[in-house]
Amino acid sequence: TQQQQQQPNPICTKTCKLLFCGKNGRNNLPGFMIGRQILVTSCFFVIARVTTINVQDGDSNILGVSNQLQSFFNTGLMGALVTTVVGSISWQLLASAFPIAFLSN
Repeated sequence: TQQQQQQPNPICTKTCKLLFCGKNGRNNLPGFMIGRQILVTSCFFVIARVTTINVQDGDSNILGVSNQLQSFFNTGLMGALVTTVVGSISWQLLASAFPIAFLSN
């Protein structure tokens, strides 16, 4: 019912109190956002390192690509690019296309 939906969610209430009314009545939102960005950036670096393919000279290239393309794959930039697109940008695009669905969760 509508009354049940209007009652505050306890987790949401605790999160808002933590973000907007932290210790000594200060706003914790800027610190939270900076910490979140550092965490996300660290995750991207770890995932990029895990997905890096390092083929040594003399070994056969992955999927039979040229040596120049294989050297690009060896840098780890491709893994960072894929994780950025899939893990970050795709959700932002979905949220901009269907804002009501994201706000109602």
